[in-house]
Amino acid sequence: QVQLVESGGGLVQPGGSLRLSCAASGSILRIYSMGWYRQAPGKQRELVARTTSGGTTNYTDSVKGRFTISRDNAKNTVYLQMNSLKPEDTAVYYCNQVVVTTTGYEYMYWGQGTQVTVSS
Repeated sequence: QVQLVESGGGLVQPGGSLRLSCAASGSILRIYSMGWYRQAPGKQRELVARTTSGGTTNYTDSVKGRFTISRDNAKNTVYLQMNSLKPEDTAVYYCNQVVVTTTGYEYMYWGQGTQVTVSS
């Protein structure tokens, strides 16, 4: 069993910054990918940014140049640095990790979600 714990959401003014963190714990053998999704009211959940163990990183177009995803493999933690935030970035942000557990099987896990609100 693997647990993901998110932190770092909150209320920020347009143009401000926030940093999200997501730490994984439990029966982890290897983490294949780490990412962040978001879901705004009335909209579908969308991928924001994702990074794999092979070094591939991708971002949705609307956050390129403003958001940066990074990972600390020693801590099984993924971060999302969000700069130049806009009201349209307001959403619940979910951490997602694809983990190979000690069973040898690969599973996808989700964090509990953290609210990011960009408003003046």
